[in-house]
Amino acid sequence: MPVVALKQEARASVVLLPALGCKTPETICEALERSDVSEACAWLRQRYSERARLLAACTGTFVLAETGLLDGGSATTTWWLGPTFRKRFPEVKLDDSTMVVENGRCVTAGAALAHLDLALWLVRSKSPTLATLVSRYLLVEARSTPALHTIPDQLAHADPLVEAFERWARGHIAEQLSVEDAARAIGTSVRTLARRTQRVLGRSPLGFVQDLRVEQAIHRLRTTDASVDDIAREVGYLDGVTLRNLLRKKTGRGVRELRRLWPD
Repeated sequence: MPVVALKQEARASVVLLPALGCKTPETICEALERSDVSEACAWLRQRYSERARLLAACTGTFVLAETGLLDGGSATTTWWLGPTFRKRFPEVKLDDSTMVVENGRCVTAGAALAHLDLALWLVRSKSPTLATLVSRYLLVEARSTPALHTIPDQLAHADPLVEAFERWARGHIAEQLSVEDAARAIGTSVRTLARRTQRVLGRSPLGFVQDLRVEQAIHRLRTTDASVDDIAREVGYLDGVTLRNLLRKKTGRGVRELRRLWPD
């Protein structure tokens, strides 16, 4: 199709936003202040008023959020930019546990390759059977959660206090942790620690510790033949049943399936 100016474009039933072409929080925020992005946001609001669906993945989700159309609802974005998204768009509930999030006629997806998940979502909205066939032809597996692909400590680095908490938690991952002990160890209060982790990570201190434990458990499943009970104790759980249930909840996969994802 030919490239045309936005003002020349006719009405659309579906609009798929491209990414911004930026990689860092600083360059993304700078891009959102550009006049062409402001014009695009106005155009998107007009299309939305005409009942169009608006779809975005990766940094394109920032443009969609900039329109204000996500305010009061949920969205997702590329996982390592979660802290930046939360800071710039406090009126949007960021759900970083889901690969694709529907918010009325606005749909957002996660990191760069999530455009495939978004494309499958669009096909599935018209024909689930066709979406299944497409995913089989392209060897693209439906992913409901980004949990297997995120790196928790990269998120923590957005805030020095949260980063200090992350280092402390990793050093005590096999223990029964308390937020009080953690706050005391890094020289802050429980309230301040909880407020900062919620602002940066969108979760409580113990919720973040749980993410670290899941990350470590998956790494051990991937690289060793250790039993689930042994791995559970290594990451701070009393038994393998608790760990199995947590992995299923966080990743949507059982232990055997997780091990098969990374064959030797």
